Amino acid sequence: MSYDLQAVIAAEETLRAATRDLSAARLAAIGQELSLMPMTDALFETVTDGSGASALGFQRLPGGFEKTLADWSAGGPVAYVEAEYFCGVGEQRAAVWDGGTIAIAPLHVDEGEPFAPAGSPISQALRRLGVVTSGGEDEFSAVRLGRHRHSEGWIA
Repeated sequence: MSYDLQAVIAAEETLRAATRDLSAARLAAIGQELSLMPMTDALFETVTDGSGASALGFQRLPGGFEKTLADWSAGGPVAYVEAEYFCGVGEQRAAVWDGGTIAIAPLHVDEGEPFAPAGSPISQALRRLGVVTSGGEDEFSAVRLGRHRHSEGWIA
């Protein structure tokens, strides 16, 4: 089975205000007062700076969009996350902006690498966004990011 996710995650209120004039944005509530905005093809085309290059070592962060995320973070922390897995093997990337600057530099775990003691890149980003865990689960599980196998599933 495969799993892929490319998305912006932030407080519902922050993300709703930031995307008010972005018609290609689709938001999905994920719990703990957070929302997720999948990086769909339509959104990617709308927000890219035209260079075609992904930013900060991410696979699908549109060129120039990191400045937009920094601007959005004036209203609260904003994360960009990516995960791609096939049969349990894969990689993750995550970064967080807060107060207009990068607060968690891009974290990356390649295929076959163990997670850091602090957790997966996505769990670390979610923790910075305020996700609370219980019962031995990590932040990824606490907001049930595994409930959809692909980014597009969040808006279906």
